[in-house]
Amino acid sequence: MITIPAQDIKRRGIGAVDEFIANEPVHIIKNNQPKYVILQEEDYQMMMEDLALARIEASEADLQAGRIRKGSAAELMKELDEAE
Repeated sequence: MITIPAQDIKRRGIGAVDEFIANEPVHIIKNNQPKYVILQEEDYQMMMEDLALARIEASEADLQAGRIRKGSAAELMKELDEAE
């Protein structure tokens, strides 16, 4: 894991991460705590696509297991209120 203090970013600008970002994400440390992660755009897009696929798969599993209920949001909220 590559880490860079936030102070380096302030001093050197984005150039502080340019040499590292080609190999892996860069973690920015602020006040001795991990605060940010910088990714290349293509890595970010791949991560978002993987996340979307995982959400779809989870929804399909819920549907197959019968954990999906049909009805409007208002009907479901009314049902929850009545259950209290």
